[in-house]
Amino acid sequence: MLLAGKTAIVHGGSGAVGSAVALAFAREGAAVHLAGRTLATLEDVKRRIEGDGGVAHVAQLDATDRDAVDRHADAVAAAGDGIDICFNATSNDDLQGSPLLEMAVADVIRPVVKAVTTTVVTATAAARHMIHRGSGVILVMAGGRETIPDLGGSHIAWSALTGVCRQLAAELGPQGVRVAWLLSPGSPSPGSPAPDGANRADEGALLTERPRYDDVANAAVFAASGWARTMTATELNLTGGLVPD
Repeated sequence: MLLAGKTAIVHGGSGAVGSAVALAFAREGAAVHLAGRTLATLEDVKRRIEGDGGVAHVAQLDATDRDAVDRHADAVAAAGDGIDICFNATSNDDLQGSPLLEMAVADVIRPVVKAVTTTVVTATAAARHMIHRGSGVILVMAGGRETIPDLGGSHIAWSALTGVCRQLAAELGPQGVRVAWLLSPGSPSPGSPAPDGANRADEGALLTERPRYDDVANAAVFAASGWARTMTATELNLTGGLVPD
């Protein structure tokens, strides 16, 4: 198993992407700590992981609350042997469907502030423990970064996350901590391609299918594993060519 003996925190662990990644981490041997705002849905994911023979813990947590996130990271590190992986898949509370010309500034800025805040808070909380051991991986779900109209502040938030991740990588790399972010267009499809074309790729993509949640999860496993030990300050592009490198 690629993550045997590892300890992982998944923020946004009850969401579609976060739960898929958490399940994949557990499948590959990691002890998974699920964090999020809704305890009932976190417990559902925990039961799925345990039903597959994995190890999972839950914590009701607001990823914008730095003190709470720090306390949780301290508890996770103290309960095991530090923190090996931190994955952030929290939502950004964005408002889409209107051009910027018609939006209030507060609505444009809200997802940018939320995305940057949760990324800085969760990453630094875990990194403080990672640097003591000289190893660790911080992963961030950074949207799709495609240039299309009426995305509100979402595209701005995704671009800001790239900058945050690059700076974290520059500062943490010399201390053995890697940082990477995952790109995926819109919402991935839940499972295998549907016969009616529901999993058809977005217009402009080079491949014919959208990524599935398990595609995102498998990429996260790879990035968190020793197979990617020389990869940092980089993105894993799952957009099927919609967003060129």
